[in-house]
Amino acid sequence: MKSITINGSQRESVGKKSTKALRNAGQVPCVLYGGDKPLHFSAPELAFSKLVYTANAHTVVIGLDNGETYNAVMQDIQFHPVTDRILHIDFYEIHEDKEITMEIPVKTVGVSKGVLNGGNLRMPYRKLRVKAIPSKLPDFIEVDITPLKIGTKLYINEIESDDYKFMHPDNIVVCQVRRSRLAIVDVEDEEEGEESEETAEGATEATAEAPADNAQE
Repeated sequence: MKSITINGSQRESVGKKSTKALRNAGQVPCVLYGGDKPLHFSAPELAFSKLVYTANAHTVVIGLDNGETYNAVMQDIQFHPVTDRILHIDFYEIHEDKEITMEIPVKTVGVSKGVLNGGNLRMPYRKLRVKAIPSKLPDFIEVDITPLKIGTKLYINEIESDDYKFMHPDNIVVCQVRRSRLAIVDVEDEEEGEESEETAEGATEATAEAPADNAQE
């Protein structure tokens, strides 16, 4: 997984007055958890643009002005309700031998037969929560939608990986193709359906004739 470096300064004072002064100066107050004790630091708001305003998932290297560095993931973020400016960010320190949980974006590949026939591809989840050691975390979760026809669904247990595990129930639908008004009937499916009906009708007629023959005997 790709990493973004955030350069900041450790904070000694964490009161409301100092926090307000930081924000007025264009800095974002942050806290890093997961170590021996919480580490308070701040960094310029612009430094977080590639981390926050993107659909991709990243780990973070926090570099402080005292020369210390920490590997982390963003855990929580708060925005101003009116201006949407970043008010506060919580990070969690990661260690190579400890599993962490992250939301990873879903990326579709292939061309769905159902979509080509006019169906609508629906994806209830744009991101999925996975758990793994940091080195096994993927940049994205690749989902092949090629086999999907109109009315079919792809469940999360069909895209399992040995590198990470999903933090969702097995019956979660990752994507599906739903019928639309412009949908075209799949000819192959229609022929298969007709063959099944003919076989069923033949079996019914044979069953109906058998008692009649016995009755004549």
